[in-house]
Formats: sequence, structure tokens, C-alpha cells
Amino acid sequence: MADRAPTQRPTTHNGSAFLRKLQVHVGSNSSQLVGLSSLLISGSILLLLTGITVTGSTLGLILFTPLIIISSPIWAPISIFLFFVVAGFLTFCGLGLAVAAGLSWAYRYFRGLNPPGSDQVDYARSRIYDTASHVKDYAREYGGYLQSKAKDAAPGA
Repeated sequence: MADRAPTQRPTTHNGSAFLRKLQVHVGSNSSQLVGLSSLLISGSILLLLTGITVTGSTLGLILFTPLIIISSPIWAPISIFLFFVVAGFLTFCGLGLAVAAGLSWAYRYFRGLNPPGSDQVDYARSRIYDTASHVKDYAREYGGYLQSKAKDAAPGA
């Protein structure tokens, strides 16, 4: 037993091993070290501010819940009324904006300024005109045929 060497346990310190790896990785590049330190500092500050915000919101909700519950018969109708007023106002403004944009487009179209999409409108107009003229020709051609058939069916008419 004496011939065996004593086994040494490797000492692992998580903090120092991380710093050693960081020092080897970063090396002597000071700009990376400054960037990493600013990242850690700003991340810590944001984490602290998030914690303060969540804590303040939770405490405020706990403290003001009785007041909110007691005054809810007043707040519910007011909030519903305000919701409909704001929704109606936004709808009115949106529809007014859409009408103004449509009128502006129509004005530019009829003045011959070729607004976007005017070529599609012209194409649709020509297709409608062509279809109407074909239907008119078809009715003229077969209308006489139907009138002669009606006279054959009712000779006295």
C-alpha cells in the first residue's frame, strides 16, 4: 500500500475556472474586455430595473385592489362608454381618411394624371365595354330569331 501514490483531487472553483477561460479567450484585447464589461453592467442595471418595476406593480396592485373593487360600479360603465367613444372616433377618422384617399385618387384619375392602378381600371373598363358590345350583338342576332319563332307559335299575334 505504501507504493501507491496519493491521489489528488482536482480543485474546481467555478468562478476562477470561468475567469481563467475568459482570460484565455479574450487575451489582451482590451476592446473585447470593455465590450464585455459594458454588456454585463448594462444587463445588470436592466435586470435591477425590471425587478423594481415588477415589485412596484405587484405592491401597487395589492394596495389598490380594495379601492378598485369598491369603485368598480363607477369604473365599469365609464370604461365601456370611453371604449365606444374612442372606437367610434377612430372608425370615423379611418373612414374619413379612406374617403379622402379615394376622392384624391379619383380626382387624379379624371384629370389624366395616371395614379397607381389606373391602368387596371382602364383595362377593366375596356373589358366591360367589349362584353357589353358582344352581348348587344348576340341579342340582336338571336332576338330576331326568337321573334320569328314567336310569330310561328302564335300566327295571329
